[in-house]
Amino acid sequence: MTESAEKVKSTNERHLQPASPPAANTIGAVSQKGVKTSANNPKGNFDQVKKIQPSKENSDQVKKIQPILDEALDFCRVSQDLWQKGELENALEALDQAYSLILKIDIADDPKLIQQKEDLRFLISKRILEIYASRNIVVSGNHNAIPMVMNKHIQAEINLFTKNSEKSFFIESLKRSGRYRAMIVSALEEAGLPVELSWLPLIESGFKVDALSRARALGLWQFIPSTGYKFGLSRDKYIDERIDPVKSTQAAIAYLKELHQIFGDWTTVLAAYNCGEGQVLRVIRSQNINYLDNFWDLYERLPQETARYVPRFMATLHIIKNMEKYGLDSITPDPSLNYEVVSVSKQIHLKDIASKIDITEKELRELNPELRYRILPQEKYPLRVPPGTGNLLLAKLDEIPVSSPPQPAFIYHQVRPGESLSTIATKYRTSVKSIAWANNIHKQDLIAAGRKLRIPRKGTTMPGAEKKYDKPRYEQPEMHVVKSGDSLWIIAKRYGTNTKDIQELNNLATTNLSIGQTLKIPGGKDESPTGETLASYEVKRGDVPFQIAQRHRMSLERFLRINNLTPRSKIYPGQRLSVE
Repeated sequence: MTESAEKVKSTNERHLQPASPPAANTIGAVSQKGVKTSANNPKGNFDQVKKIQPSKENSDQVKKIQPILDEALDFCRVSQDLWQKGELENALEALDQAYSLILKIDIADDPKLIQQKEDLRFLISKRILEIYASRNIVVSGNHNAIPMVMNKHIQAEINLFTKNSEKSFFIESLKRSGRYRAMIVSALEEAGLPVELSWLPLIESGFKVDALSRARALGLWQFIPSTGYKFGLSRDKYIDERIDPVKSTQAAIAYLKELHQIFGDWTTVLAAYNCGEGQVLRVIRSQNINYLDNFWDLYERLPQETARYVPRFMATLHIIKNMEKYGLDSITPDPSLNYEVVSVSKQIHLKDIASKIDITEKELRELNPELRYRILPQEKYPLRVPPGTGNLLLAKLDEIPVSSPPQPAFIYHQVRPGESLSTIATKYRTSVKSIAWANNIHKQDLIAAGRKLRIPRKGTTMPGAEKKYDKPRYEQPEMHVVKSGDSLWIIAKRYGTNTKDIQELNNLATTNLSIGQTLKIPGGKDESPTGETLASYEVKRGDVPFQIAQRHRMSLERFLRINNLTPRSKIYPGQRLSVE
């Protein structure tokens, strides 16, 4: 046996078994026990991350990395401001951006830079826990079972799953469920949670471990990065534990238990799992009557996606309990995934491992989906292999070559005074069109000094890079026909806007509405109230969207919308933005 491997650990179970927990030095391992939170006192402590002064030995590396660390710190400070204003979801978004920047930093051997990076990672994790603690508002509720109700909303989803457009999705998801459900059911039973929750991944991801949503939620249980951090899911250059079915199931159980402590009944818990407990708590607080521990009290006031989410889950339970009735009793789920574990301390590629133990790379990938580049990290890693192949791998481990992760598809360039896209493209031996595509730059746009551009590396495939990059055509505002029971508040929440903007866009003097009335809904990229005059603001170094919006007495949401920005958008010195 070589030093790079240890004895094979066999398992006789017929389904996936939990792998080892995250290492103690990962951000996911930071627990509430080890972090003193200050939920009622959101004071910043990010300033304790000190800048490293360049020395002869590390001057070039510091100059390259320090701006990225500074930008990450800026996002952390923005999150602090948002937290103080009570905008918890946006505060978490800002922390996501900070952590994404940290992941881009590759520090080889400078201990001071490594320490600064690790300090910031820890503080981000601590702040996430503090924000979660600050919104742990408890409401009464004591429902321990998932109620099997039936209504028109659930029946509509049953029809979609069994008769109409989503029947094929349901059948394929049902087949894939066989790979993971035994493991999930076992974990739920051990945690004392309803086993019906094992069908939640069908709604979340179709039982696809690599499912990725537009909101960057990933895996069977669709964790966004910040929620994953809180519940122990690590993410680094080599591994994203949100994709691991065992680890993400344990994280989902912890999250569901926490939500049940907050809300008390499982249908409301499911709504909160989908759209965030903050959204559900706001709806509960806004009601004129007391919350009755019943999701259907909230149904009409929740975002449309969430309002459908719970009926879809309930529809799934009804179908599963009546497979013959719905003509699905002939569907055979895929077999459970079986494996044994080999501890490996060598950076090697799954395809090279597969060839040595005479299996396909696809089989090995299916057992180890969390490996982002299909390459094991240098540290000891519990590799899952098919039963009976562990000893063979150990015997041939020395024959497998060391592998390295692929280079990033982009490098980054900070624009200097006098530079143009043409001169930058020439410098990096690429095309203006490729740079424009990678940075969403349009022909009429100017690039300001100080802006950071993504430069495609040679060989990077740029789908759409050859398309014209003219100004996008603006979308028209969405239209809504007022129905019985509608109010401006309900309509605004349904479309993710606010009542003031709807009134301004439709020239409404009061909040009174009439059935059949047609309203324009803010949200198109060019919409702004008729006749409104906006001023122009030039971005200065150190500016962030929240501070600019506050300075001009605007809501952050309003500022982002009229400038066609998102919470993840970056702004640059010299850039001109619209303000009120």
